[in-house]
Amino acid sequence: MKSECVQRDLQMARDELKQKDCALVIAKNERILFETKATGIRGLLTAVDQLGEGMKDASVADKIVGEAAAQLCLYSEAQGVYAVTMSQCAKDLLDQSEIDYEYENLVPHILNMKKTDLCPFEKVVAGSKTPIEAYERLKKAVHRSSS
Repeated sequence: MKSECVQRDLQMARDELKQKDCALVIAKNERILFETKATGIRGLLTAVDQLGEGMKDASVADKIVGEAAAQLCLYSEAQGVYAVTMSQCAKDLLDQSEIDYEYENLVPHILNMKKTDLCPFEKVVAGSKTPIEAYERLKKAVHRSSS
């Protein structure tokens, strides 16, 4: 059962995501903390790093939530997640947590941009035993891909 505050934050983040055509919006205490139009896991990873403890109890609205994004939400102790598209793996992870979530479309897997294989970041976090391990794997993968 969502607290009223989490419900309001999730609604605010979801509305902002749609109205501004963002890829990611994070809200907490009825304030927008972070938003980006950048797609992919980098936006959420940037938010986690920039906001640090500020992510705790926040609500995350993201266009696509796969296992990688779900692990980052667990790592940062977010309280609410909204996804336009969510993978079954992400749903299963969030089902085992205290995080409230909603989605519009449930898909078996998150695919790469060409839709020919799994998203590379889904592969990076596959088999992670903890959200901390997933976060560390993602940081290394993003660092490698941008250098």
